[in-house]
Formats: sequence, C-alpha cells, structure tokens
Amino acid sequence: MKFKLRRVITLACAGFVLLLTGCGDAGKVKSPNIIFILADDLGYGDLSCYGQTKFATPNIDKLAQQGMLFTQHYSGSTVCAPSRSALMTGQHTGHTFIRGNKEVRPEGQYPMSAEVVTLAELLKEKGYATGAFGKWGLGYPGSEGDANNQGFDTFFGYNCQRIGHNYYPYFLRDNQDSLVLKANEGKAAGTYAPQLIHEKTIEFIETHHDEPFFCYVPTIIPHAELQVPEEYMDLYRGKFEPEHNYKGVDDGPAYRNGGYGSQPESHAAFAAMVHLLDEQVGDIVNKVNELGIADNTLIIFTSDNGPHKEGGAQPDYFNSNGPFRGCKRDLYEGGIRVPLIASWPSVIKEGSQTEHISAFWDWLPTLTELTQANTPQHIDGISMVPTLLGKDSQQQHEYLYWEFHELNGRQAIRMGNWKCVKYNVLAPEKATLELFDLESDPGEENNIASLFPEIIKDMQELFKEARTVSEAFIFKP
Repeated sequence: MKFKLRRVITLACAGFVLLLTGCGDAGKVKSPNIIFILADDLGYGDLSCYGQTKFATPNIDKLAQQGMLFTQHYSGSTVCAPSRSALMTGQHTGHTFIRGNKEVRPEGQYPMSAEVVTLAELLKEKGYATGAFGKWGLGYPGSEGDANNQGFDTFFGYNCQRIGHNYYPYFLRDNQDSLVLKANEGKAAGTYAPQLIHEKTIEFIETHHDEPFFCYVPTIIPHAELQVPEEYMDLYRGKFEPEHNYKGVDDGPAYRNGGYGSQPESHAAFAAMVHLLDEQVGDIVNKVNELGIADNTLIIFTSDNGPHKEGGAQPDYFNSNGPFRGCKRDLYEGGIRVPLIASWPSVIKEGSQTEHISAFWDWLPTLTELTQANTPQHIDGISMVPTLLGKDSQQQHEYLYWEFHELNGRQAIRMGNWKCVKYNVLAPEKATLELFDLESDPGEENNIASLFPEIIKDMQELFKEARTVSEAFIFKP
C-alpha cells in the first residue's frame, strides 16, 4: 500500500463563494476579523465544557455555546515551538521549519527562515492589521524568525520561551524594544505579565476594530510556573486539599530565567490561573460585542499541546487530559488532542459540535480561504470551511503525522481511526511500535499491533514518507 504526501492547493475564491451562498445573511459580511487565542499547556479536560468538574470555565463554555466545539482536533506538536510553527505555516512537523524546541542564548529560540511564509504574512498581504500578544518562540529578537519579520505589525510579550516560564519577568518585548518592568526588580512581584499583555491585546482590538485585523493571542497561561495574583488565589485557596507543595527555584542564575518558582498551593494556583484565562477570554468577547463587530469576528480558542507535569502541576489530580493517555511530550492522545472552539455568530451555527478530524496545520488554508488570501501550495493543511459552515463537503485527511525529537525521538500517525505510535526512534534497539483503534479504544490502552501486520507495514512506510530532511532539526538514528 503506497501513500504519497498530500499537497493541498486551496482555491480561496471558491471557498468565499461557498461562504456567501451557504449562510444567508453572511453574504453581507466582509472577510472576518480573526482572534486566535492559544492557551499554553491547557489539557483537553481542563475546560468545563470538555468535562472538567473541579472548577468551571464559564466564559469559554459560553463561547462554545455560541459556536462550534471540536472533539477530534490536534495540536501541531506535543511541545511549544513546533506546535506554533505548524499553526503559522500550515505544515506538520515532518515539513514545517521549526520541528523542536532549540535554545538561542541569551534570549530566544532557533529562528524561522526568511523564506518561510506564515499565516500572518498572508493576511497582512490582504490588508489585515496583524498583532501578536503573548509568547512567540519562533526566532530570537531581530532574527529572521522574529514576529515582526514574520508578518506581525505589532508584537508584545515574551519573545523567548525560557523567559516565558516566569510570570513576573524583568522585561517584556514591545516590538523591537525591551520594556523593563521596574515593579519586578529583584524579587518584587508588582507586574503580572499576563495581565499587562492582556491590556495590550484589548488595546489592539480597540485600535483596529474599524478595519480587518488578525489578533493572535498565544497566552502563557497555564504554563508551568504556577503563579497568579493573590486576588485569584483567594478564590481557590483551601478548596483542593490536600495541597501539593512544590519547591522550585527562588534564587540564583535560573531565578526568573527559566526556573519555576516555588508554589506551596499548586492545586489552587492552577485552578486560579485557568480562572484568569477564562476571565480574559470573556473580556475579549465583551470587547468585540461592545465595539459592535461580533457578527464579523471569528474567535478561535485552543491549546498548543496537552497538560504538563512541571512546576508543581498535577494533571492527574484535575483529570486534565480527560479520557486520554499521556500528557505534554507524549504522542499519545493526551499529549496532542486539544480543545478547540470556533465562534462566529453570523456564520457558525450556535451550539454545534463536530467530530471532524483536524489539526493545527488546517488553520492556514481555512483562514486564507475565508479572507480570500493566497494559499501556499506546499502545505499539509486542508481547509475546514465546510465544517465551520455545517456543510457535508468537508475533505478528509488521508492521515495526520507528528514527530518529536526529544526523549529518544517519537513519531505518531493517525489514519482514520487507526493510531500508530513509535517511541525510541533514535535508539532503534529500544524502539516500540504500538497500534490502537481510537474508535473502540480512545484511551490507547490496548496495543493491537500484532493483530494487524498489514496496517503496521503501511504505517512504517508512512513514517518514512511523511517527512522531509531538516538540516536544522536532525531526526535519524
């Protein structure tokens, strides 16, 4: 059984015709404003609309009630940078430029090439105002991969993922300037960065509400350091006993430079952080309504990968990965299946839900189709416009592919309901190959590889064919 890599060429004008003819009043709507909210390490089960019972996320739940909830959506990777690269380029980790987390000291990560075409660049070409607010991680300041050099007119937040480990940093990036946060000097904790970043997000929406805009919000909540202002801690303190006391980095060279601070009330802190995230989503929705642009604004909410176990977090306590196995850095479902909500009041059916199998790399062709922007040829994504419009004409993926370069290397493929996971890719003598039927076994508890040798043979071929060689991110034994 021979597979070829899918190459999708989306005809944007055809998608826009579908939009106009399939949605009644939507025919009067211009290309939408786009607000893309990307949570950091939020698990599939961390939202009450996806089953969380220990705390509630009413604003995000309301967003789901007003739009469409996806049950089979996947992140670009199981860690930060490659997941974001897949989102920005429309390519999975076998093709996208950034395929792993790679540090560049003193600040930033290995940069995207200037030749990479990003979603922001494509929308900017169509006249969209583009802004990113939160964590970037795709190129150190001033590099080819810097957000300002990859299509964003405005960037405010953390360029560097390592510095983004801390919520009371000494500085943030305001485009090419370094904004020193004097209230955080020494060990002071006067400026909680996610709140300042949120203020800039709202300001951007206000400033550009009368023109098409793309507002990308890669928040750092609820990433590993469990820190939140006292007013939010007070809401949850004492509600999740026995508490978990995490002893972290409170001094020395790693303090506020990658090390996670101590947190004696880790359970309360995590719930409080998700509460703040939910509140900020509510603020964004309220601002869009206040400005009178809700009917022409597509709001997307998702997460960059599964829940983490760092900085004192205990995903098992909160059932953060829902019914799935694994968490961040795993290629089992818990590491890569993520919540996804899309709301567009004039277009997407209220209270709808879909089981369409999709991934981060689908967003580029989806959004370029909706905005009539150019869609690059060599991408792995498939437009989800038919799904968003409730149509039956949705094209399906032949397969989805992931690779992960840490922990001896990992690969995974989903093809229909078959899921194949290969661990220890870079140590062949230890390599394991597992096969699961996600329809009957979504928790990936029963490895049935020995029962289906032909499927395993096909998957092994796909593991080779699904990727191209990267000179920067070597992935071979």
